[in-house]
Amino acid sequence: MEDNLKVLVIDDDLVDRMLVQRSLKNAGINVLFSEAKDCAEALQILANESFDCIFVDYKLPIGEGCPGGIQDGLTLIQHIRELKIESPIVALTGRGDEQIAVDLMKAGSTDYLTKSRISPESLSQILRNVVRVHRAEAEIVMQRADFITHLTHDLRTPLVAANMMLKLFQEEAFGALPAEMAEPLDAMIRSNRNLLDMVNVLLEVSCYEAGKKILTPTVCNMWQISQEVIQELDPIAQDKGLELKLTVIGNTLKPDDQLLVMGDCQEIHRMITNLVGNSLKFTVEGSVELCLQLTPPRAEDPSTITGWVTLSVQDTGIGMCSEQQGTIFQRYRKGNHKQSGSGLGLHLVQRIVTVHQGTIQVSSEVGNGSLFTIHLPLHTNSLPTCSDHS
Repeated sequence: MEDNLKVLVIDDDLVDRMLVQRSLKNAGINVLFSEAKDCAEALQILANESFDCIFVDYKLPIGEGCPGGIQDGLTLIQHIRELKIESPIVALTGRGDEQIAVDLMKAGSTDYLTKSRISPESLSQILRNVVRVHRAEAEIVMQRADFITHLTHDLRTPLVAANMMLKLFQEEAFGALPAEMAEPLDAMIRSNRNLLDMVNVLLEVSCYEAGKKILTPTVCNMWQISQEVIQELDPIAQDKGLELKLTVIGNTLKPDDQLLVMGDCQEIHRMITNLVGNSLKFTVEGSVELCLQLTPPRAEDPSTITGWVTLSVQDTGIGMCSEQQGTIFQRYRKGNHKQSGSGLGLHLVQRIVTVHQGTIQVSSEVGNGSLFTIHLPLHTNSLPTCSDHS
């Protein structure tokens, strides 16, 4: 660790912040320090910079413009982890308490240290340990991601080739097929397409998790993208006898020039496709409705948020219990239903939402369908919109 370590110290007490800096300096560690005195300031810094380690005071003021749900250092740690920030976090507490330690570790803290024990020796040791472990884990993740990426690329080639060949058979390019071959050939094409979709999703997830996903930001028209998704998925809905609807809430709303977000239009298209496709998969009868609306900023939102484009998908499907709702966005989380797939689709949706600075929630009841709600920051500048997302 001879290189300079970037460290963020989040504490409302100037003396305590200086104590951390002085202790690490006296330990002979090369450190580039950043400071934040409350939760809001810390999140502003973390939105623009990454750090080798973050020190967080357990009792921390919220600050102006802090997102809802954050009350102290403990809930700040939870929020940082929800933002997929994986830097090691060392919580600093005023007193040693076993329950506090348990709560901190559950929230996502890498380690903790009572302020009375802060010294050059203790602080440098804990910093070196968490950074070393984090770098080792990151290396393992990177190797795994590289393996998955190469594997999925290798799998896609024969699957695409097989798909093209099956279509040629279906089009009778090699001669007429017996009537009894039509149904088995359709089944083969569906199976191959499903497998190719799974490989594509796995490839996308591995790119996000390895930090290799390259986004192309532009102004995206959510109304146009949603129309495209509905058109593409309507044949699936019709095949199942379901009604697939697209609606906009707001009598004065002009969807073509108001439902705009800044982001990668292709990824947003993928996000909506996966979300609506998931509802279609788990709905046997009834409908799936995609709804768009503008939502005003909340009191706890940062001043940069002028409003939200809210996208909701309501279905009349099988629904899910509260336990399932708590794990629905986890990687490789698979349900018990026979239609359950790889467990990556909704995880990818959450990844795309997060990278676009948005939020996603689900509410559901067994037997009474599910409601997925996504909030993406509204873009208000008059810039050219992206209309081609294929």
